[in-house]
Amino acid sequence: MKSGAGILCFISLIWIFPAVAIAAPPEIILWPDGVPEPVVPSDPPESTVTAADGLTRRFNVSNPRLFVHLPESKNDSLRPAMIVVPGGGFGRMADEHEGSDVCPWLNEQGIAAFQLAYRTPTNKLEQPEAGPVQDLRQAIAIVRSRAAEFHIDPNRIGVIGFSAGGLTSFVAASQPSDSKREDDTAKANAVLLIYPWKIWDEKLNAVHPAAKIDATYPPTFIAQMADDTASSAVGSARVFAELSALKVPVELHVYEKGGHGFGMRPRAGAPGTADWQKRAHDWLQIRGFIDAAR
Repeated sequence: MKSGAGILCFISLIWIFPAVAIAAPPEIILWPDGVPEPVVPSDPPESTVTAADGLTRRFNVSNPRLFVHLPESKNDSLRPAMIVVPGGGFGRMADEHEGSDVCPWLNEQGIAAFQLAYRTPTNKLEQPEAGPVQDLRQAIAIVRSRAAEFHIDPNRIGVIGFSAGGLTSFVAASQPSDSKREDDTAKANAVLLIYPWKIWDEKLNAVHPAAKIDATYPPTFIAQMADDTASSAVGSARVFAELSALKVPVELHVYEKGGHGFGMRPRAGAPGTADWQKRAHDWLQIRGFIDAAR
C-alpha cells in the first residue's frame, strides 16, 4: 500500500507541476513588404533538423528575420547590441551552436543579442553572400532605428559572424551605405569574425571581391584555428595585415588546433575553441561594449 500511495503522490506532483515550455524569442521580420532579389523560394518550407551530432540546424529560410534575446536590465544605462550571424555554407544555418548558444553568452555581458536568420540556401548562386549581406545590413538598420525601444545605444551595434556568417559580416561591414539611406544606419560599430569563410581570395590574392575596405572599416576581432581546412588562417592573417595597414583597430588570434565549426561548443584537446570567447570578452571591453566590472 505504501508503494501504491507513493506512485499516486508522484503522479499528483506531475499534474500539479507540469513541464514548463520554453517560450520562443520574439521575432522581427526584416522585409515585411517583400524580400528583394535574390529571393529564396518558400517551397520547400523552412524547417529545423537535429543531426546525428545532436546539433539543430535551420533550412530553407525564405522569410529573413531576427530572434530577439535581451539581457535583464540592471541599470538605466543604454546597452550595446550584437547581431549574431551563424554559418552553414549558405546551404543551411548552423544557428544553434553558432546562433542561439551565442545569445545567452552575450546577454551575460549585458549585450542585447539579435540572432539573424538570413535567406538560405543561396549556395548555388554566383554570389551566395549577396542576399545574406542585404539581410544583415537591413537587420543593423532596423535595430538602430528601434534602439530606444530596446534600450540600446545606437552607436554600439556590432556583429559577430561564424564561417559563412563571418564572410557575410565582413562584406556587410565593408560596403558603403545603401543609396536610399542618407546616413550610415546599416554600418556596424564593431565586427567579430570567428573562423570566417574565405574572406581572402586566393586567386586574386586580395580580400574577397565583394568587400571594399578602407580606413573607415569598423574595429575588427578575428579568431581562427591553424588546422582549419575550410577557412584559411593564412587568409585571415592577410586580412589582418590589410586592415592594420589602413590603421583600422584589429586583433587576430590564431590557435594551433580546433578545426572548423565548433561555435560555442569547445573541443577536447583544442583549448583555443574555448579561449576565443575570453579574448573576445577582453576585446569587447576595450571597445566599450562590456563594462569593466564584468
